[in-house]
Amino acid sequence: MATAAASLTRTGTVLADLLPASTAGRARARDAALVLGGAALTGIAAQITLPVPGSPVPVSGQTFAVLLVGTALGARRGFLSLALYALVGLAGVPWFSEGRSGASFASFGYVLGMLLAATVVGALARRGADRSVLRTAGTMALGSAIIYAVGVPYLALYTHMSLTEAVAAGLTPFLIGDALKAALAMGAVPAAWKLLGRRS
Repeated sequence: MATAAASLTRTGTVLADLLPASTAGRARARDAALVLGGAALTGIAAQITLPVPGSPVPVSGQTFAVLLVGTALGARRGFLSLALYALVGLAGVPWFSEGRSGASFASFGYVLGMLLAATVVGALARRGADRSVLRTAGTMALGSAIIYAVGVPYLALYTHMSLTEAVAAGLTPFLIGDALKAALAMGAVPAAWKLLGRRS
């Protein structure tokens, strides 16, 4: 109890670290399960899609899942989860958005951006960036910006759009949805820390 309570008050800990693992072998098994679970969650969330008129990029649940995975698991496990998600999709499993696989589609750049975003938000979470509503909001906003910073130029190159056209098709229509996702995370992640603190 005292160890769990102490870990809740210091930085350097992410939510996934609070799952018990009494030996090195169990810690490795726990981490492997977390990585697999993060990849599976992202793949499932990617199937929740809504087409955007005039854009080859749909609204999907995968961005929200990616940011939660990175925040909850930390940089290393978050990166490994998204790397597994990307590699399995590249190998032919149709679990990218809209049931796609491989790399031959306009929104694949967002998948690449998610690798970096999960790593960055995970690193920030280890520094306590997920402990309050405002810090969580900033973390999620930065993660989303990283995804777009990779995804939008890739979209422009893949479709031969100008950068302005790619921004209009691959960023602007998603800002309201991203704000809603950030609001959900702002409530969920700090609330999880508070709940765990009460239970400790």
